[in-house]
Amino acid sequence: MYQHKQFALFIFVILSWIASFVGLAWYLIGADMPLMVFAAILLLVGFLFHGLTIKVDNSQISWGFGPGVFGDKLQLADIIEAKAVENSFRHGIGLRITHDGWIYTVSGFSAVQLTLKDGSQYRLGTNDQAGLLAALADKISQPKATETL
Repeated sequence: MYQHKQFALFIFVILSWIASFVGLAWYLIGADMPLMVFAAILLLVGFLFHGLTIKVDNSQISWGFGPGVFGDKLQLADIIEAKAVENSFRHGIGLRITHDGWIYTVSGFSAVQLTLKDGSQYRLGTNDQAGLLAALADKISQPKATETL
């Protein structure tokens, strides 16, 4: 079984920067209700998106943000190709759909693209492309998992 968690360094930097302004406002005007609600939202976003965990077992691959939310799972039998890819700035971070299929990423540009039998694609951001590809290599249908950069 393979399991890897990539932490969301970029999200932490952005949330810390915003939190510094919240802290300054808290100091200058005091703890009013809208400011406390905004601070709580920042904490919630940080908790929900603090990382992306990818798991591979004998029959499926699954992934989820933070404590396991906003993820998905696929049966390995439905995957026909897994390859290393590099995302660009237009792919962004988080969860979104693009012309490359569903994107799940929290930090950096490295990803593994999964192509399903029905033609749909998923890109899973990871800082361990080689490890994820190795975990998938002997478990998916033809053609085998390939590493192409």
